[in-house]
Amino acid sequence: MITTPVHTLATALTSDDLPAYVYDLAALRAHARAVRDALPPGLELYYAAKANPAPPVLRALAPHVTGYEVASGGEVEHVRAAVPGMPLAFGGPGKTEGELRRALTLGVERFHVESEQELRLLARAAEDARAGNVRAGDTGAGDVDVLLRVNLPVPGDELGGAALAMGGRPSPFGLDPEAVEHCLPLFTRAGPLRLRGIHAHLASGLDAPAQVAVAAVIADWTRKLSERHGLALTEVNVGGGMGVDYDHPDRRFDWAAYGKGMADLALRHPGLTLRIEPGRALTVHCGWYVTEVLDLKHSGGEAFAVLRGGTHHLRTPATKQHDQPFQVLPVDTWPRPWARPAVREEPVTLVGQLCTPKDVLARRVPVAELRAGDRVAFAMAGAYAWNISHHDFLMHPHPGFHYLDE
Repeated sequence: MITTPVHTLATALTSDDLPAYVYDLAALRAHARAVRDALPPGLELYYAAKANPAPPVLRALAPHVTGYEVASGGEVEHVRAAVPGMPLAFGGPGKTEGELRRALTLGVERFHVESEQELRLLARAAEDARAGNVRAGDTGAGDVDVLLRVNLPVPGDELGGAALAMGGRPSPFGLDPEAVEHCLPLFTRAGPLRLRGIHAHLASGLDAPAQVAVAAVIADWTRKLSERHGLALTEVNVGGGMGVDYDHPDRRFDWAAYGKGMADLALRHPGLTLRIEPGRALTVHCGWYVTEVLDLKHSGGEAFAVLRGGTHHLRTPATKQHDQPFQVLPVDTWPRPWARPAVREEPVTLVGQLCTPKDVLARRVPVAELRAGDRVAFAMAGAYAWNISHHDFLMHPHPGFHYLDE
């Protein structure tokens, strides 16, 4: 349900102000605070900035997160500037040598290394940084902390409900377990790399019990690796991917159950710091994409509403192949001298302005009434929305951006 501040602004904006993204930062802060309170005190909470890297969003989260996970050199620069001084963990495949060197100069605290090649590049960059004492914030230019990303096999049906599997099967992400063994000799007492632990992000879209079960697999495997090689590993990052239900926007991930499960897991592994890095599940509910109906028509017996904007602004429904949840905001005035196009008590497909049949935001959704000139507020637009969209296709105007209660 749309929040009151968002509704007030969405109805006050002029047609020329639309489409617009509207973010309720007070709601975001309240949600992040509730998430943090549900988690055990020792568990570290990093926000995956890729979900929504808007600086006001990053700043709103800062009091409630331990740090931020970044996945490119661009994100390193952007997040460091937006929230100076906050811890960063640099993940993602295909890091370039230049990105690694720049991250070192910016004082990135953790590197999630995806391959032996990447580990060697990081070691060389760290050696050069140590020799030149150029690592920002570190007068001694000491060892660089590393978590090896591992693609672990997951027994049973733990990944059966995943919306997106990123591990537990052949994947471009991370190292196979046996490849981890080959990397261990690169960590020496002389440095410059220091192996702190293991990172594994195996799936997205799991519910709380499944997330805890996968986390247990990762933590158990890490403990055995540490004991087998006498590594004294102290950190395990079990990733993010907490389930978000676009079909039922009022349903939320059960953070209380997840927190209890992770607290129990922490008791089984004393001395091991557990870390998570959710993105979508933190910010998705704080954003709305607000637009207006330009036209309503029938084709082949089906109703279509043509909206300002489209999937070049809000690509999520196209990438996930779902109906983006929405709420109709009626506008009673109609300034035209002809009859107002409308549909009543029938399914309608909401499309954008692009010259492609794939520009669909919601398909055959029943509505009580929808008229040209009415507003539509698409919910759950606070993550993987504008920042993953093909903004300049057909050169339509960009939307406006409004951050309430910044």
